[in-house]
Amino acid sequence: MMMRQKIDKILGNFLAILMGIMTIDVLWGVFTRYAMGSQASWTEELARFLLIWIGILGAAYAAGKDMHLAIDLLMPRLKEEGQKRLKILISFLIVLFAFTVMVIGGIRLIYITHVLGQLSPALRVPMAVIYSVVPLSGILVVYYKANNIILQLKKND
Repeated sequence: MMMRQKIDKILGNFLAILMGIMTIDVLWGVFTRYAMGSQASWTEELARFLLIWIGILGAAYAAGKDMHLAIDLLMPRLKEEGQKRLKILISFLIVLFAFTVMVIGGIRLIYITHVLGQLSPALRVPMAVIYSVVPLSGILVVYYKANNIILQLKKND
């Protein structure tokens, strides 16, 4: 099994586990609110953090599967060679964005929240742990798109 397929499988399973945990968390919050009269204070915060992780990691997963949102105006008008070049350019721009904004910016965000010692209000989890999903997803996007560039270049040979 190729490395990319292993990463896809691990990431897909991890996202499914996070979805399951979030479902149980939300159900518990609803149960405690209506059956016990007062919602457990941590359930809303946990659901919010899980949604952040699912959304950002899900975006990396979608980028790896080439399922991300795209506007196809230029691609159909180009010949095959032009389409290959455009795909390489788009992948390169995504790598550039993911590396500078998600990886470097995410690491800076983690560092700042760690230095400031920020904790989440209900769960008392360091916010640096919550924000660690940003550079992690950035690394995944860079890997996926760099792999796409390599595959496109091999097709040209």
